[in-house]
Amino acid sequence: MEKVNVGSRILGANEQYAMKNIELLAQRKQLCLNMISSPGSGKTTILVRTISDLKGQLRIGVIEGDLQTDIDAQRIRATQAPAIQINTEGACHLSARQVYEALGRLPLDALDAIVIENVGNLVCPAAFELGETGKIVVLSVAEGDDKPVKYPGIFAKSRALLVNKIDLLRGALVEFDLDRVKADARRLNKSIEIFPVCAKSGEGMQNWYDWLGAQVRQSRL
Repeated sequence: MEKVNVGSRILGANEQYAMKNIELLAQRKQLCLNMISSPGSGKTTILVRTISDLKGQLRIGVIEGDLQTDIDAQRIRATQAPAIQINTEGACHLSARQVYEALGRLPLDALDAIVIENVGNLVCPAAFELGETGKIVVLSVAEGDDKPVKYPGIFAKSRALLVNKIDLLRGALVEFDLDRVKADARRLNKSIEIFPVCAKSGEGMQNWYDWLGAQVRQSRL
């Protein structure tokens, strides 16, 4: 009896669609970032603020991944940016095929960048390549400063780390060692860019905007 490695088959099919996405984005010279974090880190708030603040400068489309509902996609659409909702119905990550189909529904000619807001999870999304240009990891200070050590995979693979909700550090509302996070992240990934931000107030966001704009320009070369 032939033995079939189901895990290999699933990953193999995913890689085929990931290659299709890589080819599509390369042909179009279009930036596509895969944003990954735990639930509640503030990914959607970061995106809403980014899209709103950069209106007229960068045109951003979003692929929203959630287990259920389109609450986050509605928040994105309220900024007048296009958002495609993907409900995974229990799966802990988006697949490359889902992203491929979503890219076909976005107005790519009218966009400078695409952001995939993946399902809230620091493990599974890091293991499934989507064919994106690069990964972004978001860490809220409320989650604790041990996450790079506990979940090294995503920090090792990401181009940038956004440390969100830094306003909570004032007044010692949470215990969080920002220097430890920076050091641990850079031990895993020497080239990772780190942006302490507060998406709610806008603090630190300009450095993230400058980096994002540079990534768009680089993708067009």
